[in-house]
Amino acid sequence: MQLRIDGAGERYTQVGIEIATDDRSGVARRAVIIGAGPAGLTAALELLRRTDVMPIVLEASEEIGGISRTIKYKGNRMDIGGHRFFSKSDRVMQWWMDLMPPEVGDDVGTPEISYQGKTRVVEVPARLEEEPVLRGVGPIVIETDTDELDVEGHVHPEEHGHTETVVVAEPVDPDLVMLIRPRKSRIYYLRKFFDYPITLTAQTLGNLGVVRTLKVGTSYMVSRVRQISPEKSLEDFLINRFGRQLYLTFFKSYTEKVWGTPCDEISAEWGAQRIKGLSLTTAVKHFVRKAFRGKTRAGAAGGDVSQKGTDTSLIERFMYPKFGPGQLWEHVAELVQEGGGEIHMGWKVDAIHCDGTQVVSIEAVNAAGERQTFAGDYFFSTMPMRELVEAMDAEVPANVREVSEGLQYRDFITVGLLADRLKVQEPDGGLLKDTWIYVQEPDVILGRLQIFNNWSPYLVSDPTKVWIGLEYFCYDTDDLWKMADEDLKKFAIAEVAKIGILNAEDVTDGHVVRVPKTYPAYFGTYDRFDELRAFTDGFENLFLVGRNGMHKYNNQDHSMLTAMTVVDGLVSGRVDKAKLWGINTEQEYHEEK
Repeated sequence: MQLRIDGAGERYTQVGIEIATDDRSGVARRAVIIGAGPAGLTAALELLRRTDVMPIVLEASEEIGGISRTIKYKGNRMDIGGHRFFSKSDRVMQWWMDLMPPEVGDDVGTPEISYQGKTRVVEVPARLEEEPVLRGVGPIVIETDTDELDVEGHVHPEEHGHTETVVVAEPVDPDLVMLIRPRKSRIYYLRKFFDYPITLTAQTLGNLGVVRTLKVGTSYMVSRVRQISPEKSLEDFLINRFGRQLYLTFFKSYTEKVWGTPCDEISAEWGAQRIKGLSLTTAVKHFVRKAFRGKTRAGAAGGDVSQKGTDTSLIERFMYPKFGPGQLWEHVAELVQEGGGEIHMGWKVDAIHCDGTQVVSIEAVNAAGERQTFAGDYFFSTMPMRELVEAMDAEVPANVREVSEGLQYRDFITVGLLADRLKVQEPDGGLLKDTWIYVQEPDVILGRLQIFNNWSPYLVSDPTKVWIGLEYFCYDTDDLWKMADEDLKKFAIAEVAKIGILNAEDVTDGHVVRVPKTYPAYFGTYDRFDELRAFTDGFENLFLVGRNGMHKYNNQDHSMLTAMTVVDGLVSGRVDKAKLWGINTEQEYHEEK
Protein backbone atom coordinates (compact mmCIF):
# COMPACT_ATOMS: atom_id res chain seq x y z
CA MET A 1 0.00 0.00 0.00
CA GLN A 2 1.21 3.52 -0.66
CA LEU A 3 0.47 7.22 -0.49
CA ARG A 4 -0.96 8.57 -3.72
CA ILE A 5 -0.07 12.16 -4.53
CA ASP A 6 -2.71 13.98 -6.55
CA GLY A 7 -2.50 17.11 -8.65
CA ALA A 8 0.69 19.12 -8.53
CA GLY A 9 2.06 17.26 -5.55
CA GLU A 10 0.58 19.56 -2.94
CA ARG A 11 -2.63 17.59 -2.25
CA TYR A 12 -2.59 14.15 -0.77
CA THR A 13 -5.21 11.42 -0.67
CA GLN A 14 -4.47 8.74 1.87
CA VAL A 15 -5.12 5.25 0.54
CA GLY A 16 -2.54 3.45 2.63
CA ILE A 17 1.18 3.48 3.33
CA GLU A 18 4.20 1.62 2.10
CA ILE A 19 7.41 2.29 4.02
CA ALA A 20 10.47 2.09 1.77
CA THR A 21 13.65 0.59 3.18
CA ASP A 22 17.31 1.50 2.97
CA ASP A 23 18.84 -0.84 0.39
CA ARG A 24 22.01 -1.13 2.44
CA SER A 25 20.43 -2.41 5.61
CA GLY A 26 16.90 -3.54 4.78
CA VAL A 27 15.66 -1.24 7.57
CA ALA A 28 13.38 1.74 7.00
CA ARG A 29 14.91 5.12 7.72
CA ARG A 30 13.53 6.60 10.90
CA ALA A 31 13.02 10.09 12.26
CA VAL A 32 12.65 10.41 16.01
CA ILE A 33 10.51 13.45 16.83
CA ILE A 34 10.49 14.88 20.36
CA GLY A 35 7.10 16.42 21.09
CA ALA A 36 3.54 15.97 19.76
CA GLY A 37 2.73 19.66 19.30
CA PRO A 38 2.13 21.48 16.00
CA ALA A 39 5.77 21.32 14.86
CA GLY A 40 6.31 17.68 15.79
CA LEU A 41 3.05 16.43 14.31
CA THR A 42 3.46 18.50 11.15
CA ALA A 43 6.91 16.96 10.68
CA ALA A 44 5.49 13.46 11.17
CA LEU A 45 2.66 13.87 8.66
CA GLU A 46 4.87 15.61 6.10
CA LEU A 47 7.44 12.80 6.34
CA LEU A 48 4.77 10.20 5.68
CA ARG A 49 3.31 12.15 2.78
CA ARG A 50 6.55 13.06 1.05
CA THR A 51 9.37 10.71 2.03
CA ASP A 52 10.24 7.11 2.87
CA VAL A 53 11.14 8.08 6.44
CA MET A 54 9.18 6.50 9.30
CA PRO A 55 8.31 9.06 12.03
CA ILE A 56 8.42 8.07 15.71
CA VAL A 57 6.91 10.75 17.95
CA LEU A 58 7.66 10.86 21.69
CA GLU A 59 5.40 13.00 23.85
CA ALA A 60 6.18 13.56 27.53
CA SER A 61 2.56 14.27 28.49
CA GLU A 62 -0.60 12.29 27.90
CA GLU A 63 -2.13 14.96 25.63
CA ILE A 64 -1.79 15.74 21.93
CA GLY A 65 -1.18 19.25 20.65
CA GLY A 66 1.32 20.91 22.99
CA ILE A 67 0.09 24.38 23.92
CA SER A 68 -2.35 24.06 20.99
CA ARG A 69 -4.20 21.25 22.73
CA THR A 70 -7.81 21.45 23.91
CA ILE A 71 -8.46 20.86 27.61
CA LYS A 72 -11.65 18.94 28.35
CA TYR A 73 -13.50 19.46 31.62
CA LYS A 74 -17.02 18.18 32.37
CA GLY A 75 -18.11 18.54 28.77
CA ASN A 76 -16.56 21.99 28.44
CA ARG A 77 -13.40 22.75 26.46
CA MET A 78 -10.59 25.22 27.08
CA ASP A 79 -8.19 26.71 24.55
CA ILE A 80 -4.77 27.40 26.08
CA GLY A 81 -3.90 30.93 25.07
CA GLY A 82 -6.37 31.30 22.21
CA HIS A 83 -5.52 30.04 18.70
CA ARG A 84 -6.77 31.90 15.66
CA PHE A 85 -6.28 29.78 12.56
CA PHE A 86 -4.96 32.17 9.93
CA SER A 87 -1.53 32.58 8.38
CA LYS A 88 0.38 34.69 5.93
CA SER A 89 1.51 31.37 4.47
CA ASP A 90 -0.80 30.01 1.77
CA ARG A 91 0.85 26.65 2.33
CA VAL A 92 -0.21 26.51 5.96
CA MET A 93 -3.72 27.75 5.20
CA GLN A 94 -4.22 25.07 2.56
CA TRP A 95 -2.71 22.41 4.86
CA TRP A 96 -5.30 23.23 7.51
CA MET A 97 -8.20 23.33 5.07
CA ASP A 98 -7.19 20.03 3.47
CA LEU A 99 -7.55 18.40 6.89
CA MET A 100 -10.53 20.36 8.18
CA PRO A 101 -12.51 22.18 5.47
CA PRO A 102 -14.37 25.37 6.41
CA GLU A 103 -17.95 24.69 7.43
CA VAL A 104 -20.42 25.09 4.57
CA GLY A 105 -24.14 24.48 4.25
CA ASP A 106 -27.48 26.13 3.67
CA ASP A 107 -27.39 27.76 7.08
CA VAL A 108 -23.79 28.92 6.72
CA GLY A 109 -23.61 30.25 3.17
CA THR A 110 -20.36 30.85 1.33
CA PRO A 111 -17.73 31.41 4.02
CA GLU A 112 -15.10 34.13 3.72
CA ILE A 113 -11.83 34.11 5.58
CA SER A 114 -9.96 37.39 5.94
CA TYR A 115 -6.35 37.36 7.03
CA GLN A 116 -3.10 39.18 6.24
CA GLY A 117 -4.75 41.44 3.73
CA LYS A 118 -6.33 38.58 1.78
CA THR A 119 -9.96 37.60 1.61
CA ARG A 120 -10.56 33.94 0.74
CA VAL A 121 -13.94 32.86 -0.54
CA VAL A 122 -14.41 29.14 0.04
CA GLU A 123 -16.54 27.39 -2.55
CA VAL A 124 -17.81 23.82 -2.73
CA PRO A 125 -17.65 22.51 -6.31
CA ALA A 126 -20.71 20.89 -7.86
CA ARG A 127 -20.29 17.11 -8.21
CA LEU A 128 -22.30 14.13 -9.25
CA GLU A 129 -23.69 11.81 -6.61
CA GLU A 130 -21.45 8.95 -7.71
CA GLU A 131 -18.27 11.02 -7.43
CA PRO A 132 -16.05 10.11 -4.47
CA VAL A 133 -15.75 12.68 -1.73
CA LEU A 134 -12.19 13.89 -1.42
CA ARG A 135 -11.07 16.76 0.76
CA GLY A 136 -8.57 19.39 -0.24
CA VAL A 137 -7.91 18.36 -3.84
CA GLY A 138 -9.13 21.51 -5.54
CA PRO A 139 -7.00 24.36 -6.86
CA ILE A 140 -6.49 27.82 -5.43
CA VAL A 141 -7.58 30.44 -7.96
CA ILE A 142 -6.31 33.95 -7.31
CA GLU A 143 -8.75 36.56 -8.57
CA THR A 144 -7.39 40.09 -8.78
CA ASP A 145 -9.07 43.15 -10.23
CA THR A 146 -7.12 44.65 -13.15
CA ASP A 147 -6.95 48.03 -11.48
CA GLU A 148 -4.97 46.43 -8.68
CA LEU A 149 -1.99 45.83 -10.97
CA ASP A 150 0.91 48.18 -11.63
CA VAL A 151 2.24 48.92 -15.11
CA GLU A 152 4.37 45.77 -15.00
CA GLY A 153 1.43 43.59 -14.03
CA HIS A 154 2.51 43.14 -10.40
CA VAL A 155 0.01 42.96 -7.55
CA HIS A 156 0.57 45.22 -4.56
CA PRO A 157 -1.45 43.62 -1.74
CA GLU A 158 -0.04 46.09 0.77
CA GLU A 159 -2.05 48.75 -1.07
CA HIS A 160 -4.99 46.88 -2.54
CA GLY A 161 -5.09 43.32 -1.24
CA HIS A 162 -6.59 40.52 -3.29
CA THR A 163 -9.20 37.83 -3.14
CA GLU A 164 -8.52 34.14 -3.45
CA THR A 165 -11.15 31.53 -4.23
CA VAL A 166 -10.27 28.31 -2.47
CA VAL A 167 -12.14 25.29 -3.79
CA VAL A 168 -12.55 22.50 -1.27
CA ALA A 169 -14.78 19.46 -1.21
CA GLU A 170 -17.71 19.18 1.11
CA PRO A 171 -16.62 17.89 4.55
CA VAL A 172 -17.02 14.14 5.01
CA ASP A 173 -17.45 14.48 8.78
CA PRO A 174 -19.73 17.37 9.83
CA ASP A 175 -17.75 17.70 13.07
CA LEU A 176 -14.35 17.77 11.38
CA VAL A 177 -14.68 21.35 10.14
CA MET A 178 -13.35 24.85 10.62
CA LEU A 179 -15.83 27.47 11.76
CA ILE A 180 -15.49 31.00 10.39
CA ARG A 181 -15.37 33.22 13.45
CA PRO A 182 -15.48 36.99 13.96
CA ARG A 183 -12.55 38.34 15.94
CA LYS A 184 -13.09 41.03 18.54
CA SER A 185 -10.52 41.96 21.15
CA ARG A 186 -10.58 44.90 23.51
CA ILE A 187 -8.53 46.42 26.29
CA TYR A 188 -10.06 46.73 29.75
CA TYR A 189 -8.65 49.79 31.52
CA LEU A 190 -10.09 52.29 34.01
CA ARG A 191 -12.98 49.79 34.31
CA LYS A 192 -13.88 50.62 30.72
CA PHE A 193 -13.51 48.93 27.35
CA PHE A 194 -11.21 50.31 24.67
CA ASP A 195 -11.06 48.94 21.14
CA TYR A 196 -7.93 46.99 20.30
CA PRO A 197 -6.11 48.42 18.48
CA ILE A 198 -7.08 51.87 19.73
CA THR A 199 -9.45 53.65 17.32
CA LEU A 200 -10.25 57.36 17.26
CA THR A 201 -13.90 57.10 18.22
CA ALA A 202 -15.91 59.35 20.48
CA GLN A 203 -16.07 56.49 22.99
CA THR A 204 -12.28 56.15 23.07
CA LEU A 205 -11.76 59.86 23.53
CA GLY A 206 -14.46 59.98 26.18
CA ASN A 207 -12.94 57.05 28.06
CA LEU A 208 -9.48 58.62 28.00
CA GLY A 209 -10.57 62.13 28.84
CA VAL A 210 -9.31 65.38 27.34
CA VAL A 211 -6.04 65.54 29.31
CA ARG A 212 -4.93 61.96 28.51
CA THR A 213 -5.93 62.35 24.86
CA LEU A 214 -3.81 65.49 24.48
CA LYS A 215 -0.86 63.79 26.15
CA VAL A 216 -1.20 60.78 23.83
CA GLY A 217 -1.32 62.94 20.70
CA THR A 218 1.55 65.17 21.76
CA SER A 219 3.85 62.31 22.78
CA TYR A 220 3.10 60.47 19.54
CA MET A 221 4.09 63.50 17.46
CA VAL A 222 7.29 63.79 19.48
CA SER A 223 8.07 60.11 18.83
CA ARG A 224 7.72 60.65 15.08
CA VAL A 225 10.43 63.32 15.00
CA ARG A 226 12.66 61.94 17.77
CA GLN A 227 12.99 58.22 17.11
CA ILE A 228 15.06 56.27 19.62
CA SER A 229 18.02 54.80 17.77
CA PRO A 230 19.23 52.16 18.04
CA GLU A 231 16.22 50.29 19.41
CA LYS A 232 17.82 48.29 22.20
CA SER A 233 14.74 47.28 24.17
CA LEU A 234 11.06 46.52 23.77
CA GLU A 235 10.35 49.83 25.47
CA ASP A 236 12.27 51.66 22.73
CA PHE A 237 10.41 49.65 20.08
CA LEU A 238 6.96 50.52 21.47
CA ILE A 239 7.68 54.20 22.15
CA ASN A 240 8.93 54.64 18.58
CA ARG A 241 5.63 53.32 17.22
CA PHE A 242 3.07 54.62 19.71
CA GLY A 243 4.65 57.44 21.67
CA ARG A 244 5.60 57.38 25.34
CA GLN A 245 2.18 58.25 26.74
CA LEU A 246 0.27 55.57 24.81
CA TYR A 247 3.02 53.08 25.70
CA LEU A 248 2.61 53.91 29.41
CA THR A 249 -1.19 53.81 29.17
CA PHE A 250 -1.82 50.63 27.18
CA PHE A 251 1.36 48.59 26.80
CA LYS A 252 3.70 48.78 29.77
CA SER A 253 1.53 47.24 32.50
CA TYR A 254 0.21 44.35 30.41
CA THR A 255 3.59 43.53 28.86
CA GLU A 256 5.28 43.45 32.24
CA LYS A 257 2.50 41.21 33.56
CA VAL A 258 3.27 38.80 30.75
CA TRP A 259 7.05 38.77 31.16
CA GLY A 260 7.57 39.68 34.81
CA THR A 261 10.42 41.90 33.62
CA PRO A 262 10.64 45.64 32.89
CA CYS A 263 10.16 46.45 29.21
CA ASP A 264 13.54 48.18 29.09
CA GLU A 265 15.18 44.82 29.86
CA ILE A 266 13.39 42.86 27.10
CA SER A 267 14.98 42.62 23.66
CA ALA A 268 13.43 44.74 20.88
CA GLU A 269 13.47 41.53 18.82
CA TRP A 270 10.31 40.41 20.63
CA GLY A 271 8.43 43.34 19.12
CA ALA A 272 9.94 42.71 15.70
CA GLN A 273 8.59 39.15 15.71
CA ARG A 274 5.20 39.74 17.31
CA ILE A 275 3.89 43.18 16.36
CA LYS A 276 6.12 44.49 13.58
CA GLY A 277 4.16 46.68 11.18
CA LEU A 278 1.57 47.77 13.74
CA SER A 279 1.76 51.36 14.96
CA LEU A 280 -0.64 54.14 15.83
CA THR A 281 -0.44 55.25 12.19
CA THR A 282 -1.41 51.83 10.79
CA ALA A 283 -4.21 51.51 13.34
CA VAL A 284 -5.65 54.90 12.33
CA LYS A 285 -5.36 54.07 8.61
CA HIS A 286 -7.16 50.77 9.21
CA PHE A 287 -9.94 52.53 11.09
CA VAL A 288 -10.41 55.09 8.29
CA ARG A 289 -10.37 52.42 5.54
CA LYS A 290 -12.81 50.26 7.48
CA ALA A 291 -15.21 53.16 7.99
CA PHE A 292 -14.99 54.13 4.30
CA ARG A 293 -15.53 50.59 3.04
CA GLY A 294 -18.35 50.12 5.48
CA LYS A 295 -20.18 52.95 3.72
CA THR A 296 -19.22 52.20 0.11
CA ARG A 297 -19.54 48.42 0.23
CA ALA A 298 -22.57 48.03 2.44
CA GLY A 299 -24.34 44.83 1.71
CA ALA A 300 -21.53 43.43 -0.43
CA ALA A 301 -20.13 39.98 0.35
CA GLY A 302 -22.67 39.45 3.07
CA GLY A 303 -21.51 42.57 4.89
CA ASP A 304 -17.94 41.30 5.25
CA VAL A 305 -15.41 44.13 5.40
CA SER A 306 -12.55 43.55 2.98
CA GLN A 307 -9.21 43.67 4.78
CA LYS A 308 -6.74 45.10 2.29
CA GLY A 309 -3.18 45.20 3.55
CA THR A 310 -4.29 44.40 7.06
CA ASP A 311 -1.78 43.85 9.85
CA THR A 312 -2.11 40.65 11.88
CA SER A 313 -3.25 42.53 14.97
CA LEU A 314 -6.12 44.00 12.92
CA ILE A 315 -7.50 40.72 11.59
CA GLU A 316 -11.29 40.49 11.89
CA ARG A 317 -12.22 36.94 10.79
CA PHE A 318 -10.43 33.67 11.20
CA MET A 319 -10.91 29.91 11.04
CA TYR A 320 -11.33 27.84 14.18
CA PRO A 321 -11.82 24.07 14.67
CA LYS A 322 -15.32 23.23 15.82
CA PHE A 323 -14.12 21.68 19.10
CA GLY A 324 -11.00 23.75 19.67
CA PRO A 325 -7.43 23.68 18.32
CA GLY A 326 -6.63 20.30 19.81
CA GLN A 327 -9.26 18.72 17.55
CA LEU A 328 -7.10 19.39 14.49
CA TRP A 329 -3.94 18.01 16.10
CA GLU A 330 -5.73 14.93 17.39
CA HIS A 331 -6.87 14.36 13.79
CA VAL A 332 -3.29 14.75 12.54
CA ALA A 333 -2.10 12.26 15.16
CA GLU A 334 -4.68 9.75 13.95
CA LEU A 335 -3.49 10.17 10.35
CA VAL A 336 0.12 9.67 11.42
CA GLN A 337 -0.74 6.41 13.17
CA GLU A 338 -2.97 5.22 10.32
CA GLY A 339 -0.08 5.88 7.96
CA GLY A 340 2.28 3.66 9.92
CA GLY A 341 3.94 6.28 12.10
CA GLU A 342 4.35 5.78 15.83
CA ILE A 343 3.26 8.08 18.65
CA HIS A 344 4.35 7.18 22.17
CA MET A 345 2.59 9.12 24.93
CA GLY A 346 4.02 9.65 28.41
CA TRP A 347 7.66 9.21 27.42
CA LYS A 348 9.99 12.03 28.52
CA VAL A 349 13.33 12.32 26.74
CA ASP A 350 16.19 12.76 29.21
CA ALA A 351 19.27 11.48 27.35
CA ILE A 352 20.57 12.24 23.86
CA HIS A 353 23.50 10.16 22.62
CA CYS A 354 25.86 11.70 20.11
CA ASP A 355 28.77 10.48 18.03
CA GLY A 356 30.79 13.36 16.61
CA THR A 357 28.44 15.58 14.63
CA GLN A 358 25.65 13.00 14.61
CA VAL A 359 22.89 12.18 17.07
CA VAL A 360 22.58 8.39 17.11
CA SER A 361 19.82 7.70 19.66
CA ILE A 362 17.80 9.11 22.51
CA GLU A 363 16.52 7.65 25.75
CA ALA A 364 13.14 8.29 27.29
CA VAL A 365 11.52 7.34 30.58
CA ASN A 366 7.83 6.92 31.44
CA ALA A 367 5.89 7.45 34.65
CA ALA A 368 6.56 3.87 35.76
CA GLY A 369 10.29 4.47 35.55
CA GLU A 370 10.71 2.24 32.49
CA ARG A 371 13.38 3.32 30.02
CA GLN A 372 13.58 2.84 26.29
CA THR A 373 16.16 3.76 23.64
CA PHE A 374 15.09 5.06 20.23
CA ALA A 375 17.65 5.02 17.43
CA GLY A 376 17.12 6.98 14.24
CA ASP A 377 18.56 8.60 11.15
CA TYR A 378 17.09 12.03 11.82
CA PHE A 379 16.06 13.77 15.04
CA PHE A 380 13.54 16.60 15.38
CA SER A 381 13.44 18.38 18.73
CA THR A 382 10.67 20.62 20.07
CA MET A 383 11.80 20.25 23.69
CA PRO A 384 13.10 23.39 25.45
CA MET A 385 16.67 24.11 24.37
CA ARG A 386 17.87 24.29 27.94
CA GLU A 387 16.65 20.74 28.56
CA LEU A 388 18.01 19.57 25.20
CA VAL A 389 21.56 20.64 26.02
CA GLU A 390 21.32 19.18 29.53
CA ALA A 391 20.37 15.81 28.01
CA MET A 392 23.18 15.64 25.43
CA ASP A 393 26.22 13.46 26.17
CA ALA A 394 28.34 15.42 23.69
CA GLU A 395 31.08 17.71 24.96
CA VAL A 396 29.38 21.05 25.48
CA PRO A 397 31.70 24.09 25.55
CA ALA A 398 31.52 26.10 28.76
CA ASN A 399 30.22 29.22 27.02
CA VAL A 400 27.44 27.26 25.32
CA ARG A 401 26.38 25.64 28.56
CA GLU A 402 26.35 29.04 30.23
CA VAL A 403 24.02 30.45 27.56
CA SER A 404 21.79 27.38 27.70
CA GLU A 405 21.45 27.46 31.47
CA GLY A 406 20.71 31.18 31.35
CA LEU A 407 17.72 30.86 29.00
CA GLN A 408 14.53 31.86 30.74
CA TYR A 409 10.90 30.90 30.25
CA ARG A 410 7.62 32.36 31.37
CA ASP A 411 5.00 29.93 32.66
CA PHE A 412 1.26 30.18 32.22
CA ILE A 413 -1.92 29.42 34.18
CA THR A 414 -5.48 29.41 32.88
CA VAL A 415 -8.34 29.36 35.36
CA GLY A 416 -11.57 28.33 33.66
CA LEU A 417 -14.71 29.68 35.32
CA LEU A 418 -18.28 28.62 34.54
CA ALA A 419 -20.75 31.35 35.39
CA ASP A 420 -24.45 32.02 35.05
CA ARG A 421 -23.78 35.47 33.60
CA LEU A 422 -21.25 38.29 33.38
CA LYS A 423 -21.82 41.58 35.13
CA VAL A 424 -20.61 43.53 32.09
CA GLN A 425 -22.70 43.09 28.96
CA GLU A 426 -23.19 44.42 25.46
CA PRO A 427 -25.47 47.48 25.18
CA ASP A 428 -28.34 45.20 24.17
CA GLY A 429 -27.90 43.14 27.34
CA GLY A 430 -26.30 40.18 25.59
CA LEU A 431 -23.02 38.39 26.20
CA LEU A 432 -19.86 40.34 25.37
CA LYS A 433 -18.74 39.50 21.82
CA ASP A 434 -15.03 39.51 22.61
CA THR A 435 -12.88 36.46 21.96
CA TRP A 436 -10.40 37.79 24.48
CA ILE A 437 -9.89 40.90 26.57
CA TYR A 438 -6.53 42.39 27.58
CA VAL A 439 -6.71 43.40 31.23
CA GLN A 440 -4.60 46.54 31.65
CA GLU A 441 -5.80 47.26 35.21
CA PRO A 442 -2.72 47.57 37.46
CA ASP A 443 -4.55 46.56 40.67
CA VAL A 444 -4.90 42.90 39.56
CA ILE A 445 -2.33 40.46 38.18
CA LEU A 446 -4.84 38.96 35.74
CA GLY A 447 -3.41 39.45 32.26
CA ARG A 448 -6.06 38.38 29.79
CA LEU A 449 -9.57 36.97 29.73
CA GLN A 450 -11.00 34.62 27.10
CA ILE A 451 -14.71 34.07 26.47
CA PHE A 452 -14.79 30.53 25.13
CA ASN A 453 -18.42 30.84 23.98
CA ASN A 454 -17.23 33.27 21.31
CA TRP A 455 -14.41 31.07 20.02
CA SER A 456 -16.87 28.28 19.33
CA PRO A 457 -20.30 27.60 20.87
CA TYR A 458 -19.28 23.92 20.91
CA LEU A 459 -16.70 24.61 23.64
CA VAL A 460 -19.54 25.06 26.15
CA SER A 461 -21.73 22.13 27.17
CA ASP A 462 -24.57 24.33 28.46
CA PRO A 463 -25.29 27.25 26.10
CA THR A 464 -27.07 29.14 28.90
CA LYS A 465 -23.76 29.41 30.80
CA VAL A 466 -20.74 31.63 30.25
CA TRP A 467 -17.39 29.80 30.08
CA ILE A 468 -14.37 32.08 30.50
CA GLY A 469 -10.63 31.58 30.91
CA LEU A 470 -8.57 33.85 33.15
CA GLU A 471 -4.93 33.93 32.08
CA TYR A 472 -2.00 34.45 34.42
CA PHE A 473 1.70 34.70 33.56
CA CYS A 474 4.24 33.69 36.17
CA TYR A 475 7.34 31.63 36.97
CA ASP A 476 7.09 28.11 38.32
CA THR A 477 8.88 29.40 41.44
CA ASP A 478 6.15 31.96 42.19
CA ASP A 479 3.60 31.53 44.98
CA LEU A 480 0.83 31.77 42.38
CA TRP A 481 2.13 28.69 40.54
CA LYS A 482 2.40 26.73 43.78
CA MET A 483 -1.04 27.71 45.06
CA ALA A 484 -3.54 24.86 45.54
CA ASP A 485 -6.18 24.65 42.81
CA GLU A 486 -9.09 25.57 45.07
CA ASP A 487 -7.24 28.57 46.47
CA LEU A 488 -6.25 29.64 42.98
CA LYS A 489 -9.86 29.49 41.81
CA LYS A 490 -10.96 31.65 44.76
CA PHE A 491 -8.14 34.11 44.03
CA ALA A 492 -9.12 34.36 40.33
CA ILE A 493 -12.81 34.84 41.14
CA ALA A 494 -11.96 37.62 43.57
CA GLU A 495 -9.81 39.40 40.97
CA VAL A 496 -12.35 39.31 38.17
CA ALA A 497 -15.08 40.40 40.60
CA LYS A 498 -12.86 43.24 41.87
CA ILE A 499 -12.64 44.81 38.42
CA GLY A 500 -16.38 44.42 37.80
CA ILE A 501 -16.45 41.66 35.17
CA LEU A 502 -18.74 39.36 37.15
CA ASN A 503 -20.26 38.77 40.57
CA ALA A 504 -18.53 36.06 42.57
CA GLU A 505 -21.81 34.40 43.49
CA ASP A 506 -22.58 33.77 39.80
CA VAL A 507 -19.63 31.38 39.39
CA THR A 508 -20.72 27.73 39.59
CA ASP A 509 -17.54 25.79 38.73
CA GLY A 510 -13.91 26.19 37.81
CA HIS A 511 -10.85 24.36 36.51
CA VAL A 512 -7.12 25.14 36.72
CA VAL A 513 -4.55 24.34 34.02
CA ARG A 514 -0.82 24.99 34.47
CA VAL A 515 1.42 25.12 31.39
CA PRO A 516 5.18 25.28 32.06
CA LYS A 517 7.60 27.02 29.69
CA THR A 518 4.86 28.54 27.55
CA TYR A 519 6.82 31.62 26.56
CA PRO A 520 10.56 31.50 25.67
CA ALA A 521 11.92 34.78 27.03
CA TYR A 522 13.98 37.42 25.23
CA PHE A 523 16.13 38.31 28.22
CA GLY A 524 18.50 36.40 30.49
CA THR A 525 21.31 35.12 28.23
CA TYR A 526 19.27 35.56 25.07
CA ASP A 527 21.63 38.30 23.82
CA ARG A 528 24.23 35.51 23.40
CA PHE A 529 21.84 33.08 21.73
CA ASP A 530 23.98 32.79 18.57
CA GLU A 531 26.61 30.89 20.57
CA LEU A 532 24.04 28.24 21.48
CA ARG A 533 22.58 28.10 18.00
CA ALA A 534 26.00 27.56 16.42
CA PHE A 535 26.56 24.57 18.72
CA THR A 536 23.23 22.85 18.03
CA ASP A 537 23.44 23.57 14.30
CA GLY A 538 26.71 21.62 14.31
CA PHE A 539 24.83 18.33 14.65
CA GLU A 540 24.02 17.42 11.07
CA ASN A 541 20.97 15.23 11.68
CA LEU A 542 19.47 17.23 14.57
CA PHE A 543 16.77 19.75 13.63
CA LEU A 544 15.29 22.18 16.14
CA VAL A 545 11.71 23.15 15.29
CA GLY A 546 8.78 24.83 17.01
CA ARG A 547 8.53 27.45 19.73
CA ASN A 548 10.52 25.94 22.58
CA GLY A 549 12.61 23.86 20.22
CA MET A 550 14.10 27.06 18.78
CA HIS A 551 13.50 29.34 21.78
CA LYS A 552 11.48 31.64 19.51
CA TYR A 553 8.11 33.18 20.26
CA ASN A 554 6.55 31.54 17.19
CA ASN A 555 2.90 31.37 16.38
CA GLN A 556 1.40 28.01 15.52
CA ASP A 557 1.82 28.54 11.77
CA HIS A 558 5.47 29.50 12.13
CA SER A 559 6.11 26.35 14.16
CA MET A 560 4.53 24.31 11.38
CA LEU A 561 6.65 26.05 8.76
CA THR A 562 9.85 25.17 10.59
CA ALA A 563 8.90 21.48 10.40
CA MET A 564 7.87 21.78 6.74
CA THR A 565 11.17 23.47 5.90
CA VAL A 566 13.18 20.59 7.37
CA VAL A 567 11.17 18.03 5.41
CA ASP A 568 11.64 20.13 2.26
CA GLY A 569 15.38 19.88 2.86
CA LEU A 570 15.29 16.13 3.40
CA VAL A 571 13.39 15.72 0.14
CA SER A 572 15.88 17.88 -1.78
CA GLY A 573 18.90 16.30 -0.10
CA ARG A 574 20.03 19.29 1.97
CA VAL A 575 18.47 21.07 4.94
CA ASP A 576 19.32 24.77 4.94
CA LYS A 577 19.42 25.59 8.64
CA ALA A 578 19.89 29.29 7.98
CA LYS A 579 16.57 29.30 6.12
CA LEU A 580 15.00 27.38 8.99
CA TRP A 581 16.10 29.99 11.53
CA GLY A 582 14.90 32.75 9.22
CA ILE A 583 11.27 31.78 9.69
CA ASN A 584 9.45 34.54 11.61
CA THR A 585 12.50 36.81 11.46
CA GLU A 586 13.04 37.55 7.78
CA GLN A 587 10.78 39.99 5.98
CA GLU A 588 8.71 37.35 4.18
CA TYR A 589 7.49 35.93 7.50
CA HIS A 590 6.76 39.18 9.33
CA GLU A 591 3.15 39.42 10.37
CA GLU A 592 2.41 42.51 8.33
CA LYS A 593 1.66 43.77 4.90
